Amino acid sequence: MGDPAGVGPELVLRALASREIADLCQLVVFGDYAVLQACAAQTGLALPEVDLLQASDLARFPKSLRTSAVVNLQAIERSAFEIAQVSGACGQASFAYIQAALDAALAGQIDAITTAPINKEALHAGGIHYPGHTEMFAERAEAARWCMMQYSTEITCSFVTVHCGYAEVPQLLTQQRVLDTIELTHEALWKIRGKDPQIVVCGLNPHAGEHGLFGNREEETIIIPAMQQAKQRGINLVGPLPPDTCFVPWMRKATDAFVCMYHDQGHIPVKALAFDSAVNTTLGLRVVRTSVDHGTAFDIAWQGLARPDSLWHALRLAAQLGMPAEH
Repeated sequence: MGDPAGVGPELVLRALASREIADLCQLVVFGDYAVLQACAAQTGLALPEVDLLQASDLARFPKSLRTSAVVNLQAIERSAFEIAQVSGACGQASFAYIQAALDAALAGQIDAITTAPINKEALHAGGIHYPGHTEMFAERAEAARWCMMQYSTEITCSFVTVHCGYAEVPQLLTQQRVLDTIELTHEALWKIRGKDPQIVVCGLNPHAGEHGLFGNREEETIIIPAMQQAKQRGINLVGPLPPDTCFVPWMRKATDAFVCMYHDQGHIPVKALAFDSAVNTTLGLRVVRTSVDHGTAFDIAWQGLARPDSLWHALRLAAQLGMPAEH
């Protein structure tokens, strides 16, 4: 359900009321029913009839619910937080929702997880010191290798490093990490699009280093050797290309995904070109996880104004990736 003080509850209400989503998948919401009731009353959005469950109920009848369901975790009371305000209590509640969903996914009781937005400041105020969903899922799922990918039909970017300061990026880049991101991206695009993808790898430095003129030869010592290994494994790659020219229209048209070295290198073009359609997904996990590609939007929270486009795209991708192999 995401942070209770943000737009997550109203997006969940829209999903529960959507015939399109009901036809797509069986929705199981991990959150607080009382918060959904309060949000429905304030926004005028409908709260459809749902099965109301406790977390332990899923073990008795996984995947056999007849309607959408809310796993009522009772992690927070409506009186315990202010709408559109950072709150440690909301951070703890959103963390509890994520952990319960992960428990169910790791136990095979649900096929995929789609996360509503959380607030990193609220998490930290609640004593939960993760930079974001991605690191949370990777640690809990004990992923040997993982990366974030922002997927849309307009542009897709995956990231070698994610939530860190710019000064940390060169120290975090390794040949293995670049190779892992390339391979995970290749595997995901094969599954999503059903064809061998064309991948562009971005350089770290301006002009992709200009043959050592900029930076500390990260292109020559880290990125290019990783690309050579990936090419030996049959992956179609181009690069490393200068980041300022990677995303021009003709290059995007010929490219299935861009491997980016740091957060904003890929997030800026993704947000500029596909703000309402991009889906955040974590690759390399034992569970399928997708997410909306926006934040808690405190400026419009609980006003019934939040657009569900990103959530719809995230649910569609989760359903596709979580579909049993025989389908």
